[in-house]
Amino acid sequence: MGKIWTTTFDRVIDRVKIANGEKKADLVFKNAKYVNLFTDEIVEADIAVCRMHIVGVGKYDGEVEVDCTGKILVPSFIDSHIHLESVMISPRSFRDLAVPHGTCAVIADPHEIANVAGIDGINYILRMTEDLDLHVGVMIPSCVPSTPLDESGDVLDSETIKPLYGHERVYGLAEMMNAYGVTHADIECIKKCVDAMNADKLIDGHAPKLKGNMLNAYMTSAVSTDHECSTFEEAREKLERGMWIEIREGTVCKDLDALMKLFESPYYHRSMLATDDSHPDTILYKGHIDKIVRQAIKNGANPVHAIKMASLNPALHYGLTHMGAIGVGYLANIVVLDDLENVKINSCYLNGKKVSEYDKALKKYSDDFNTLDKNEFKKVYYSFNMNNVKDIDFKIDEKGKKQRVIEIIPGGVLTKELVVDIIEKKDMPYGIDTDRDIVKIAVVERHHETGHIGLGFIKGYGIKQGAIASSIGHDSHNIIVVGTNDKDIAMAVNSVKNNNGGIAIVCENVLLGDLRLEVAGLMTENDEDYVISNIEKLKDIAYFDLGVKRDIDPFMTLAFMQLPVIPELKIVPKGLVRVSEQKVVDTVF
Repeated sequence: MGKIWTTTFDRVIDRVKIANGEKKADLVFKNAKYVNLFTDEIVEADIAVCRMHIVGVGKYDGEVEVDCTGKILVPSFIDSHIHLESVMISPRSFRDLAVPHGTCAVIADPHEIANVAGIDGINYILRMTEDLDLHVGVMIPSCVPSTPLDESGDVLDSETIKPLYGHERVYGLAEMMNAYGVTHADIECIKKCVDAMNADKLIDGHAPKLKGNMLNAYMTSAVSTDHECSTFEEAREKLERGMWIEIREGTVCKDLDALMKLFESPYYHRSMLATDDSHPDTILYKGHIDKIVRQAIKNGANPVHAIKMASLNPALHYGLTHMGAIGVGYLANIVVLDDLENVKINSCYLNGKKVSEYDKALKKYSDDFNTLDKNEFKKVYYSFNMNNVKDIDFKIDEKGKKQRVIEIIPGGVLTKELVVDIIEKKDMPYGIDTDRDIVKIAVVERHHETGHIGLGFIKGYGIKQGAIASSIGHDSHNIIVVGTNDKDIAMAVNSVKNNNGGIAIVCENVLLGDLRLEVAGLMTENDEDYVISNIEKLKDIAYFDLGVKRDIDPFMTLAFMQLPVIPELKIVPKGLVRVSEQKVVDTVF
């Protein structure tokens, strides 16, 4: 796919001489036990490294020797599907956060920033990752906006994205979210798939609950993966038709437990691991791909199978040449474990260099990078085009006996469509009933000053007072807000807008806390400590002061409520969307 590395005649000569014992290796892992993913067994040998590459497995001496007695070596991990924007820090800071957890590569879909800033957003991600030791492959967003009902900051048609396939780190077309469009032969959807195929690029999928002939129709457009499976039966049907399955376990979406059978033979040969969306505190405290491997082993998975799904399988599928395994000729991307069963990481090596010890990166790439010229990426840094809102903007004028409610299903992005009787409360705005956990939800368009505001109700969030607003709202990232009264809702929205993006919590007309995300309203140029400390404070406020349910992430859960391609009911600036029919439906009737 993309170019991973280049070499020279002299370097290959050095590798040959070290491999045949004529010359000492630059680095040798002595007395090592390592996971051999070609034979699915644990083998004992010295591992010899010349510059970036493994050149020998056997008995070797080195200029530098690392005694690995009692350790287990495994290949570094690869995240097969991630939105870097969801980590809320720059890609360079993400690198610093991820490498101590054994990550050597990610397949990134800049879908979020593309929905805000179009091609400028994609180029921002490519620029910020161009010289990292962490390899970042990029898939080009396929659905900007995700559906015609959404209102994003830009529109990327097939002709606009086609030139991007010439970039050496672009591996294909990212998750084709508009499964409805593909299966119903939408011209633009099919053109994007055709262009990717003709460029000899991969196409990732996104097709929750799709099955039978519609699944066949979807896959005829060369869609090769899916990360939306929530049951083994769904995953097996897609696998048996030839798809690769990405088992997703992030901050909100947690499919691992339901898909544990995929770690067994024969399924593990065509399964991979992915985080999709993870907050920085999740990575710092619980881990990245190593977290998924650890949990899988705890659940009973064969450790070798889990390691393979976290490394060699994604390398093979995405064409990451000479990555994903400990073998001669492979890049020396190695994780040294104190304990395989618990995936306890001692140290990590990328391209033959030690990059972390225990849970600390030895060098921070975020420290030696100056801020990009904001004028070069205006759509990224100046992404709000809206007026301040007022209380009255959130008033629901329609009257009726019934209200349609988005019901949250904890642990994922699926929701239910709930219809209940309206019970008017004297001390609450029309339609809001905190006793039944029904509160107001709204989405405010922020890209083109349209003034569009979608209004609805939501159940399962738990908020008892105040309001929470965020500019993180998949996929178009308009401002989404949940609250118990219109005054706090308006103030929370204006706080996010005036900060040029982020999260805000308001109660009784007082701003209780906020997080500024000035890069496209999705990320900050501050480091992970800034984000993590503020996220922790905001979560405490949400849980303890406002009453948000503890079994959900208050911000990531909110982000998925305006995703009009995930069943059943979602909300966009045009109103409530019944996903299966791709139409706007009444909130009150």
